[in-house]
Amino acid sequence: MIRIKLSTLLGERRMTQKALATKTGIRPSTVNDWYNELTEHINLNHLDAICEALGCEISDVLVRDTSVRRMDKTATPRSKT
Repeated sequence: MIRIKLSTLLGERRMTQKALATKTGIRPSTVNDWYNELTEHINLNHLDAICEALGCEISDVLVRDTSVRRMDKTATPRSKT
């Protein structure tokens, strides 16, 4: 599973979501989705703007967490019979 480490990066830099949104031109609701790891699609322009604003690399923002198993959203739950 890919994890978005934006909350950690903003905390380390003592930057608010609003400040990042202002600096990058990304909508505050989109920054919030990234911050709370709610987004499922990554806009490469947003990723580039975030990296530039925070002075970091892509690998600082996105990391692969192999300890978390991804749930298949298309799977239907089994009935208990």
